[in-house]
Amino acid sequence: MEEATRNAFGKAILEFSKDHPEIVTIDADLSGSTKTQDFAKENPNKAFNVGIAEQDLIGTAAGLALSGKRPFACSFAVFATGRAWEQIRNTVCVSHLPVVVVGSHAGILTGEDGETHQALEDVAIMRVLPHMNVYSPADSTETRAIVKYILEHEKGPCYLRLGREKVPVIFNKDENFDFPKVRQLTDGNDLVIFATGSVVGQALMAANKIKEDGVNASVVNVSCLKPVDRDGIINQLKKSSKCVSCEDHSVIGGLGSIVSDIIAEEGIDSRILKIGMHGFGESGTPYDLYAKYGLDAEGIYEKIKQFLK
Repeated sequence: MEEATRNAFGKAILEFSKDHPEIVTIDADLSGSTKTQDFAKENPNKAFNVGIAEQDLIGTAAGLALSGKRPFACSFAVFATGRAWEQIRNTVCVSHLPVVVVGSHAGILTGEDGETHQALEDVAIMRVLPHMNVYSPADSTETRAIVKYILEHEKGPCYLRLGREKVPVIFNKDENFDFPKVRQLTDGNDLVIFATGSVVGQALMAANKIKEDGVNASVVNVSCLKPVDRDGIINQLKKSSKCVSCEDHSVIGGLGSIVSDIIAEEGIDSRILKIGMHGFGESGTPYDLYAKYGLDAEGIYEKIKQFLK
């Protein structure tokens, strides 16, 4: 079974709005793409469209937060975080407002829209902001759980990173999550694979392939990129002298940088292979791009094979 995380977000917002009347959505002319349209139909007085004006998107969300609402400001990740970064920094984060910035269509899995629409820097520029927490769910089940967790536990700004394309559903509907802790999905002491977002499913398939070669890997899902479960990552790093990070994001400033910082700061004897993007993407079908840039299961497997040599 497969489902896009943006679809799961749309369903979750509508579901939880019944118990959270403070929820409002703000879109920049993309409610069909961000999947807030069903919420808007059910709650026409709580859904706002500011047009193609991302700075206004964040400014409006900040104003609604000051009036006691819980705004979800939604757009493509590259626009929500890039065009409106100054407003997020100065209006939302400085004032510690409970605005949830929802960045859909993140990474090269966005596909045919090409490099202008494929956010590969968004985690880095959101992580650096004081007060901003960052979530990157692996599948639709975890997306719903993260939205619920944000509504019940987060009091300040959050960034929720979502994808356009369908990805494998990894978790059962009755799964118990413990955010912001990392979650081990497979067990092995030969290698640790840290993965986040849309590539978690690919990392699991790659781990199954290397198991056939006699290498047992622990695949670890890191869905909360800030605050970081430092102790959880350290415990995983102690299993092996080699680790891998996998992300549909630049290798600078994302998951790979998080793990590398911990290795350096703690003096852990571990060598890391960072699998991710080293430049811009391009236009193409989503999984053709994953194959070209080595983010599909086969590509991850081949890179790990070379790394282990």
